[in-house]
Amino acid sequence: MELKQSLDVFGEFLVKNLRDKGIGNAEALLSNKSKSPSNLKTQTEIGQFNESQKDLIKEIVIKSIDGAIHDFLFSLQELADFENNIQIFVNGKNIVELSDGIHGESFSENGWNAKFSKYGAKE
Repeated sequence: MELKQSLDVFGEFLVKNLRDKGIGNAEALLSNKSKSPSNLKTQTEIGQFNESQKDLIKEIVIKSIDGAIHDFLFSLQELADFENNIQIFVNGKNIVELSDGIHGESFSENGWNAKFSKYGAKE
């Protein structure tokens, strides 16, 4: 139980601080709610898109973020299998060694996205 718990602690941290933040930033831009002056031009241009186009942009952002997370975790898995020079420990446990394929932990009906993301797994 403790092993899975450490893996889920990492997964929740990754989902909330990377996936959800990235999707949230995109949503703020798409809905013209970003307060950052550097986003003004982007939000003005996005304002010309219809809702269907904005939905497509959001889908692209989510797929891009999920793909990047997958590739990052896959690279950690490869390092663990060979060089093992980059390791991530949670509660004293190497999280890559706790999984039979850490790059797949996000993507299932019981994966990290489904359990921890406010955007769910199927976005």
